[in-house]
Amino acid sequence: MATTYTISDLAKEFDLTTRAMRFYEDMGLLQPQREGPGGRSRVYTARDRTRLKLTLRAKRLGLSLTEARDIIDMYDSPRDTGPQLKKFLAVLGEHRKQLEEQMADLLANLDEVKVHEKEARALLARVEKSK
Repeated sequence: MATTYTISDLAKEFDLTTRAMRFYEDMGLLQPQREGPGGRSRVYTARDRTRLKLTLRAKRLGLSLTEARDIIDMYDSPRDTGPQLKKFLAVLGEHRKQLEEQMADLLANLDEVKVHEKEARALLARVEKSK
């Protein structure tokens, strides 16, 4: 029999809230089976666990949930892995470019803060010297 998990099992394992788990389900990242009265109980498979793990990895990389879903869905298909890897590299390349632009903006901002700090220190030194 295949290993299954409850929503609480996976939420605890990955330090998530059950609300976050349901959100990932709404986004199409997880597709648990439904059991019990009215299908209220979610039953997650090893596949769902892997998809959740990949989703969280994509989030750590800064990818959007839509990007994560698109990439993860590609790996679910039985197609050739070449197009999948090309898509993954394109998404990573675009994300790297965005991060590099953000880093350049942050470094420019940091340089500006340093200039203002230096000017403020010089002004303060003059004020204190004139007392």
